[in-house]
Amino acid sequence: MSRNEPPAILLLYDGACPLCAREVRLLRRLDRGRGRIAFEDIAAPTFDPGRHGLDRETVMARMHGVLADGSVVEGMEVFRRAYAAVGFGWLLAPSRWPLLRPVFDAGYRWFARNRLRLTGRSDCASERCELAADPGRGA
Repeated sequence: MSRNEPPAILLLYDGACPLCAREVRLLRRLDRGRGRIAFEDIAAPTFDPGRHGLDRETVMARMHGVLADGSVVEGMEVFRRAYAAVGFGWLLAPSRWPLLRPVFDAGYRWFARNRLRLTGRSDCASERCELAADPGRGA
């Protein structure tokens, strides 16, 4: 991949989520600076979901990725594409198998519905989370 090519996927992730941030650190390490994957923090005050045809509620509800052609993928497909982009697609290959795909997809949907509670941020569905994410506004 040349430096002029866009990344295979732009991962829209919640930087305020400890599990999400950990996954991003791992993917950055696996990419080894090759630029095959890029990241955009949806918790950043400057993040505009409208730029990708999305809204805040949608990007907070589940993982999204923007492909090089501008199309948007979500859920487990984001992880499949991200790991494939950094050369570790084999790791998630079983999640594509016809009998296992529904199980992996359902597992991710359960996690996405519960991630705020699981990471101790159950109040993040409200404006309170937005205020806490913006250090300039105070809580």
